[in-house]
Amino acid sequence: MDGEIDPEELSALLDERGDSSPDESLRIVDIRDRRAFDRGHLPDSECIPFPELTNRIAELEGGDRIVTVCPHGVASQQAAQLIGSYEGTQDARVDSLRGGIEAWEREIGDLPASDEPAASDPDEGPESPF
Repeated sequence: MDGEIDPEELSALLDERGDSSPDESLRIVDIRDRRAFDRGHLPDSECIPFPELTNRIAELEGGDRIVTVCPHGVASQQAAQLIGSYEGTQDARVDSLRGGIEAWEREIGDLPASDEPAASDPDEGPESPF
């Protein structure tokens, strides 16, 4: 893990993304579960729930910059350390979003919901507040 990135800095990277060099690849990895992701997530982010990360880490190979995201910016630090230790991502800059989704909403704004949310499991119980 290289460190943390502030919401404003990540927002600027997303704004500049179209103007960046074609060889730079930014991957935003949301480690929350699919239901939380579908309710709202950072633009251009992808959902790889933390429990699935070790099995899906190879999907991140080739990224130049990887930013991990979670609700408060704590678990995403662990995810960033895991990703940074993987042989296929050792050349990537790996950061955690400081303050997580909570800081993004407070400093940048709302989060877009998924177009097609995952179907709810009727045995899953009430929706989690986070």
